[in-house]
Amino acid sequence: MGVKRLAIEVEDHPIEYASFEGVIPEGEYGAGKVEIWDRGTYETERWSEREIIVNLDGYRLKGRYCLIRFKKEKKSWLFFKIGNH
Repeated sequence: MGVKRLAIEVEDHPIEYASFEGVIPEGEYGAGKVEIWDRGTYETERWSEREIIVNLDGYRLKGRYCLIRFKKEKKSWLFFKIGNH
């Protein structure tokens, strides 16, 4: 069985934030360390209210991935890789 992660939906941010890394001071919105963990492109295979399937081509993540929305926590998703490639 593969690794499954929790993904939390947040509001959209300005595209200028895409390259920001650093520390947001305590007491300010989004406080804490900000780190770009991966960068790349994706292709959408399926997108519905409850399930999203994408093909990721990042530096770290590559392949087919799925997000499944939790029923009770509408902003929480289960994120995992589909298949072995």
